[in-house]
Amino acid sequence: MTSSKDSTRISRRYFLKGSALTLTAGGVLTACKPRTEPAGVAVEPAAGAEVSTVENGMIPQAYLNPQDYDYRQNTTGLKTLFSPLKIGPLTLNHRIVKSAAGSAAYLAGLTDELFQYYVNIAKGGVELIWIEMIAALEPPADGSKTPAETIEFGKKLVAECGKYGTKLGYQHYGFSAKSSNDFTHEDIAAEQARWVSIAQLLQEMGFAGIEINAAGFNLGEHFLSRFHNTRTDEYGISSLENRARFVTECIQQIKSACGKDFVVQVLIDCIEENDNLTNNASLATLDNAVTAPFNKVTTIEEGIEFAKLFEAAGCDSMHLRLGPLDNHPCQFASDLYFLLNGVEGSTGYGTQWDFSRHWQGQLIGNHSGAGMLIDIVGRYKKALKIPCGTVTYMDPAHAPDYFDKAIADGKVDFYLMNRPLTVDTEYVNKLKAGHIDEIAPCTRCLHCHIGSNEMNRAMGYCRVNPLTQRVMTENGPATYELEPAAVSKKVMVIGGGPAGMEAARIAAARGHKVTLYEKNSELGGKLAFASRIKGPHENLDDLKAYLTKQQEVKGVTVVLKTEVDAALINKEKPDAIILAVGSLPGEVGVSGGSVPVIDFVNFTGDGTGNNVIVYGSNAQAFDCALWLTVHKKKVSIVTPNPIEDLDKQQSQHAHRFMTTALYSLGVKAYPSSKIREIGDGKVTVAADGGWETVIPADSIINAADLLPNKTLLDGVSVKETYAIGDCDQPFNIALAIRAGNDIGRKI
Repeated sequence: MTSSKDSTRISRRYFLKGSALTLTAGGVLTACKPRTEPAGVAVEPAAGAEVSTVENGMIPQAYLNPQDYDYRQNTTGLKTLFSPLKIGPLTLNHRIVKSAAGSAAYLAGLTDELFQYYVNIAKGGVELIWIEMIAALEPPADGSKTPAETIEFGKKLVAECGKYGTKLGYQHYGFSAKSSNDFTHEDIAAEQARWVSIAQLLQEMGFAGIEINAAGFNLGEHFLSRFHNTRTDEYGISSLENRARFVTECIQQIKSACGKDFVVQVLIDCIEENDNLTNNASLATLDNAVTAPFNKVTTIEEGIEFAKLFEAAGCDSMHLRLGPLDNHPCQFASDLYFLLNGVEGSTGYGTQWDFSRHWQGQLIGNHSGAGMLIDIVGRYKKALKIPCGTVTYMDPAHAPDYFDKAIADGKVDFYLMNRPLTVDTEYVNKLKAGHIDEIAPCTRCLHCHIGSNEMNRAMGYCRVNPLTQRVMTENGPATYELEPAAVSKKVMVIGGGPAGMEAARIAAARGHKVTLYEKNSELGGKLAFASRIKGPHENLDDLKAYLTKQQEVKGVTVVLKTEVDAALINKEKPDAIILAVGSLPGEVGVSGGSVPVIDFVNFTGDGTGNNVIVYGSNAQAFDCALWLTVHKKKVSIVTPNPIEDLDKQQSQHAHRFMTTALYSLGVKAYPSSKIREIGDGKVTVAADGGWETVIPADSIINAADLLPNKTLLDGVSVKETYAIGDCDQPFNIALAIRAGNDIGRKI
């Protein structure tokens, strides 16, 4: 809440009732007058009373989707989560199922990495794993005989996972360069025959079932959706039965070929909205372009009728997820809508959802994306006898009571998960044992896109688990397992941020005697500061708590409030030093004038004024720009780096949400530019194209690219010395933890 010391601070736990603005059906912002009331107190105005303007230092967008973060209690012991679940002939001992995403290098073929990825998740306690579509595991498209090595690989994977009580299923989505609207009846029959042949091969290899992915942009969805489907025959849009016919026939034919004990699960968009107002270019007139896309989204009611038809056809279970019509990552990771602290509901297109109105007002839109489909799935469950599961940050370790109660209340039967299981493959075993504080948390940064594959390996990785998309590759560890140290060494780790804590954790786990020194009174480095700026969504407080707990679990000696110098190093005489003290501030490169330059770590205090220039283009600069904009500052970004480097440390998905939102809120960026002169209440910006502009400025925030900070190692007489994280190569949390893991394995 606000205080006399800092009028820009406000509680993120309780916001005002109602919204400060509304949206049209397409997600376009329309202003209205928000309520004024004491911070943290919801007061309804008297009937007919004038509703006045908010005067608490936040832009109206911050009040559109109020967030309540008080949902993370842990009192039930997750008894319902760890109760039996029946899917067709399968009986599972708990309600956590691995969704079909994140296969290790699936585009690279049937690799050891792919094999071990799934075996590790089976070891970790997951009893049903859905493997995503892997061309190399399917019969050849040309109709030739399936290679013996394909069948051998599949059988070996099934058998190895089976040692841990795990069953495997396989997702197929069907994808054709030819539009489904142009499919002849022969094309449809051939496609369905292909599904049957895949199912039969899977059954031969020992798989328990197949999932028909009829969601997103996949073939089944193109028949189900009035947005995509323009057919006029028995597969067209004249009835729900016609729209569902392709999928129902697939179910029936697979069941007929493989028998009732071969599981068929169907994945659909359980509710849809159009997030991209320009994605229906085929509509010729302006009137149609404005209205038609929103009338063609699939409603909950339509989806329930589809599910009834699938159940009647023999479907064993439903996988229900969100259906935005354009932004693919939000189809499986719709918690991206909550990524921006203070502009919750951003679409990635510069617009903003109103969760009280969009999505039929049915999403749980006040818990930062956690469990946001649970109420909708509850409606499906009432209409069906088969079990219903749902996906998108269904993370019981994050909010145990909340997720356990949803099952107990009959709203959902099982949770499909991927990111938490990729971050910590021992997730289920640790959760069952009650060791929640030892589970590495997913920080929802979406660097992973979700998991590992050859296509995004170059740009994707996990912020918390540095093995993801790196293990068994040229630039990563050779194995998932840690090799015990040949000789136990005395290791001094200097700096208790993410890099230092990860290095200490790994080195100690291998048998080294590790002491971690931190100059402050607690571990975490800048994680606490980052959490305050980014808000609770990215679970950075959880990451700090997890890494701190790991020092205890792995036997690291932690020394706080101690700044290490050469004298202390000489006194302790370590065999190895790992320096992880963080970076030095970057340089603005100009001084003078009356506009103060404020270091990034101090930008939230008083004294910035109204017109603020953020100097830099890294993730810190963009987080700073968003925070200031949400707090009603007029922000410009100036950076000497090219436009390609804007917000480069964040994931491609976070980048998209951040840049479109800031642009829509009026933030102007000047890439490939520098501040040439600081004057009186203004600065002159010079671009490399030869032009200049003058910008009003009350302050400049120094968020320039950070600089290495390795001088402590100069002249140190220790045989092994390493610099890791930001003190070596400043970038982001993910690469800091990666460096810590690598050196912890090397030392």
